[in-house]
Amino acid sequence: MHPQLQLLVALQDTEGMLAEVEQQGAEFEDMGFKHGGLDGLKKAQEEILGKIDPRLAGLYRRLKGRFGHAVVPVVGNLCTGCFANIPSSFVSKTNEGKVQQCESCGRILYWP
Repeated sequence: MHPQLQLLVALQDTEGMLAEVEQQGAEFEDMGFKHGGLDGLKKAQEEILGKIDPRLAGLYRRLKGRFGHAVVPVVGNLCTGCFANIPSSFVSKTNEGKVQQCESCGRILYWP
């Protein structure tokens, strides 16, 4: 997997965890569960963002604002964001090591 793509997946996962903690953190604290690590997650988010190419970071932000999930896996030759069929040329040697987008929805694709 392309190193920048790995960083984008990590960023999306980190932001998902942050959103979950911020959304449900008060609820859990009311039930007696304490959560820690919010500062660590924010620091990790900043570190990951610092390593991502600014053009890819901008694309990621635009897609995240539009769809919620900017980076989606390809499963069974389908984009899991819009369920459009991904052409076989996307997995050819000429595209190896490139960050690719779905031709239908524009989301960033990765193969798990």
